Amino acid sequence: MTVTKKLLVLPGDGIGPEVMNEVARIVAWMGRKRGVAFDISEDLVGGASLAVHGVPIRDEVITAAKAADAVLFGSVGDPKWASVGFDLRPEVAILKLRQELGLFANLRPAKLFDALAEASTLKPEVVAGLDIMIVRESVGGIYFGTPRGIETLPDGSKRGINTEIYTTSEIERVARVAFDLARQRGNRVCSVEKCNVMESGLLWKEVVTALHARDYADVELTHMLADNCAMQLVRNPRQFDVIVTGNLFGDLLSDLASMLTGSLGMLPSATLGAVDEEGRRPALYEPIHGSAPDIAGKGIANPLAQILSFAMLLRYSFAMEAEAALIEQAVANVLASGLRTADIMSPGMAQVGTTVMGEAVVRELDKLNG
Repeated sequence: MTVTKKLLVLPGDGIGPEVMNEVARIVAWMGRKRGVAFDISEDLVGGASLAVHGVPIRDEVITAAKAADAVLFGSVGDPKWASVGFDLRPEVAILKLRQELGLFANLRPAKLFDALAEASTLKPEVVAGLDIMIVRESVGGIYFGTPRGIETLPDGSKRGINTEIYTTSEIERVARVAFDLARQRGNRVCSVEKCNVMESGLLWKEVVTALHARDYADVELTHMLADNCAMQLVRNPRQFDVIVTGNLFGDLLSDLASMLTGSLGMLPSATLGAVDEEGRRPALYEPIHGSAPDIAGKGIANPLAQILSFAMLLRYSFAMEAEAALIEQAVANVLASGLRTADIMSPGMAQVGTTVMGEAVVRELDKLNG
C-alpha cells in the first residue's frame, strides 16, 4: 500500500521541536515498513515565528495549512514574549489556525494506559480501564464572543467583558461529532452545560436534545451540569464515554480529566473542521501539554503525547485505523516494559530521555509489525 498525504508540521516552541523529532522517526518507519508516504512541509509558529518574522503566524502558514490534508502541531509559548501585545502572543498561532481552518470540534481523549495506573492521583481501582473522549467546541463561546475587552468606567475604575454566545448551528455541528464518535465507542454521550444559570446553556441543552431525537435516538444521551461533571470525573470517571460541551467548560474539564491519567505529557488531541464537498476535512493534531520552556533543550521531555497525536491523525484524517492502533499498542508495550520519562517516573521503573523513549517505540513497532 502506498498512500501519499500532504502533511504540514509546525513544531513551535520549547519542547515542541524535540518531541516532533521523535514523530519523524515514526513517519520514517511508516514509509519503510507500511508503505505509507507523506508529503511533508514544515514552518515556524509561535515564539519561533515571532523571533524571525515578528508575528506568531504568517498568512503563508495559514494558506499552507488550508492546503494540507492535516496539520501536526507541537506547542507554543515562552515567557520571554510576555511583554508583547495581546495580539502578538505566541498562543495566537493556534487560535488563528482554529479560526481560519474552521476547526470547531476539539477531541481530547483521557485514556489510562494500564502501566500508568499508579501514576494517577486517584486510586487505581477508580481509574483502571479509563477511556473517555471529551469533545469540546473550540471556535465559539466565551473565548470568541463579542462584545469583549476592558473598558474604563466614568469613575476611573475598569471593567472586563467577555460574552458567551452559541447558535443552533454551532451547537449542532459539534454535537454531531460527539454522537458519531459515540457510535464507534460505547454509544453514550453526556452533554454538559450550565442550563440552570446560563441562557446559552439552556439553548445548548435544547439543541442537543432535539438533534438526538431527530438523528441519534440509538445513542444513549444524558445531560449534566458542568460543576457536577467536574465532581463526577473525580468521583466515578468510568461512568463517562463521550462528553460534549462548550469551549470554556471543555477547556476546564479536559484538563481535569487529563490528570486522571497521571500526566499531561501522555495525552494527544485532535481538532476537526467540517467535511467539504470533496470529502476533505481540515484537522489539526497536537499534544495537550504546553511548551515547557523550563525543560526545553534538556532532552528529558516526554514525546509520547506527540506520537499519540500522530496516531490520532492517522485515524481521523486518513482512516488508517490499523496503523493508528499499532502505534498505540507500541506505546502501551513500551510503558509496560518499565521505561519512563521524568514526568511519569515511579519507583522501580527505568528513567529515560526523549530520544531513548522515541527509539523504544520504533523498536516496539518493529516487533509488532513482524
